[in-house]
Amino acid sequence: MSLLTARGLTKTYRMGEVEVQAIKGADFTIDSASFVAFVGPSGSGKSTLLNMIGCLDHPTSGTITVLDTDITTLDRSAAARFRGLNIGFVFQDFNLVPVLTAYENIEYPLIMVQKWPAEKRREQVTRMLKAVGMEDQADKRPDQLSGGQKQRVAVARALVSNAKLVLADEPTANLDHDTAYRIINLMKKMRDETGTTFVFSTHDPKIMSEAEVTFTLEDGRVLPASHKKEASHV
Repeated sequence: MSLLTARGLTKTYRMGEVEVQAIKGADFTIDSASFVAFVGPSGSGKSTLLNMIGCLDHPTSGTITVLDTDITTLDRSAAARFRGLNIGFVFQDFNLVPVLTAYENIEYPLIMVQKWPAEKRREQVTRMLKAVGMEDQADKRPDQLSGGQKQRVAVARALVSNAKLVLADEPTANLDHDTAYRIINLMKKMRDETGTTFVFSTHDPKIMSEAEVTFTLEDGRVLPASHKKEASHV
């Protein structure tokens, strides 16, 4: 079942009097509960593409349909609401709030975006802490956690509001080899349990080797998808 479809997608930036085409006529479809990577060198348009899919930026032309909604027609407030209800984010530098504990960082979207009642928040955050193996670190702030632990918290935060789509921009770039694979396998486990679709922007070979569907970007163009059987790290 299709979760996301892009048609004729372009993004042009103006730098002074020069126009730079970051994305050039992209067409692609992403299915529900899939594990997808957009790959390519720096400057190929990966992050631009994720920002448009995540309702953080508007395309110059074309359409993006997510969960049967054409998100390119949404104004800023409607885009923010759609994003808050349906999309989670995992970043290269974790983007945790430094003064909040792991528990509070995970809880944050439920307070600020979805306004869940206290008891329901407590149950959901506790469930997510357990799911990512961070129950015993719930009261620690980010500066008391390792890189891998921070990314586990970030994954839990992305999923706590029952996001249908998680966008991960270079999520393993700041992690060592073994920790990166643990995070990748954690995200696959969460995908299997929740049915969430994970979409990565990456040039990390570890994610490339684990992705089930790979789209390669070359000079702003998205090449046809490459499919393969699910791989698993041993």
